[in-house]
Amino acid sequence: MNSPSASMPPAPDWSRTALGDSAHWPPSLRLTIDILLNSPQAMLLLWGAEQIMVYNDAYAALLGLPSLRAPGGQVPAMQPSAFSWNSAALAPVREGHSLSYRNCALPLWRDGRMEQQPMDLYYTPIREQERVAGILCTLALARPSVAAGGDATLRLLVVEDNTDARYLVCETLRALGHEVEAVASGEEALPLLSSQPFDVLFSDVSLPGISGVELARRALQQNPQLALLFASGYGDELTRRLDFPARSLQKPYDIEQLQAVLEQIAASLPAR
Repeated sequence: MNSPSASMPPAPDWSRTALGDSAHWPPSLRLTIDILLNSPQAMLLLWGAEQIMVYNDAYAALLGLPSLRAPGGQVPAMQPSAFSWNSAALAPVREGHSLSYRNCALPLWRDGRMEQQPMDLYYTPIREQERVAGILCTLALARPSVAAGGDATLRLLVVEDNTDARYLVCETLRALGHEVEAVASGEEALPLLSSQPFDVLFSDVSLPGISGVELARRALQQNPQLALLFASGYGDELTRRLDFPARSLQKPYDIEQLQAVLEQIAASLPAR
C-alpha cells in the first residue's frame, strides 16, 4: 500500500502584491489566507479599505475567466460579482455578522460566454483588533431545495469565541445543509435572537462575558420554542444540572455526532 503524500505549493511572493510582505500581516489576515489557499472550496477575500482581493484556485476555476490567477492580491478595478450583486445586504457583515444567501444568480464564464448560475454565498467578517478589516466569501453551486420528507434545514445561531472553531463549525453546518449565523459572544447573540428567527442556539459553554448557560436562559425568555445545544467539556453532566431543557455535545465531537443531534432537534420541532 502506498503511503499518502503531501503536496506543498510554492508560497506566493506577497511582497509584490498590494498586501505587502506577509511578515507584517496581522494574525487574522495570516490565518484567513492560510485557510483560503488550503481549501478546495471557492473562496474570495476582500481586505482593508482598499478592498485588496485574494482568492484561491477553486474560485478562479469556478468563475472560468482565463485571466484569473490565484492568489490575486491586487485592488480590483471592478467589484467581483460575489460582492456587487447586493451591496446593501453586506452591511451587517461589515458590522460583524456572518450571513448566508441561497440561490443568488451570479455571472460565470461557461463555454465561451457569460451565463447566470445559481450560487450559495457565505460571508464571514474577519476582525483585526475588534474591527472588521475584511470579508471572506465562500461560494458554492446552489444546492437543490430539500424535498418533502427529506432532511430538515435548521436555522442556527452559533456562539463561539474561538475564531478557528467558529469557522470550522459554521462550514460543517453549512455543508450539512443548514443556515448559519455566527457571533463571538453572548452580548452579540442577544440582539440577533430578538430580531431574527432561529431554530437552534448552538453555544459554547465558556464564553467571555455572558456564559453560554446564561445566554441560553435569556434566549428562552425571548423564544420558549428555541432548541438549545451546547458544546461542552462536561457532556451530559451539564444538561442534567440545568433548569431548562437542552442538549450537549462532548468536546471534541465528530461530524456524525453533530449530525445525529441535529436530526433529533429537527424531528422535535413543530412543522413550519
